Amino acid sequence: MSPLRKIYLALAIWGAVHPMYWFVTYMRETGTGLSGLIGAWFSNASTAGLSWDLMIAVTALMVWIVAETRVTKNWSALLAIPATFCIGLSCGLPLYLFLRTRGIT
Repeated sequence: MSPLRKIYLALAIWGAVHPMYWFVTYMRETGTGLSGLIGAWFSNASTAGLSWDLMIAVTALMVWIVAETRVTKNWSALLAIPATFCIGLSCGLPLYLFLRTRGIT
């Protein structure tokens, strides 16, 4: 495995673990669960702007993954879609780059 692929994989793991730690911590502290977490993302203009920024970036990534997968037939790269929606962009993007570079390196 190339050094670049190792970096992508490390970033995908970090992007899965670190944000989840904070999400779970918040949900435990407030006792509001997922709906409370989503509500907090839109609790003020600053967090709402950041949330929309991330949602637009996620949408761009989904379009890119689907478009490129249709051309390259690298079906394993589609695993980045559920990773992005279930965990977040910080996991999905580096995971996609990791899976995308498999055939190249």
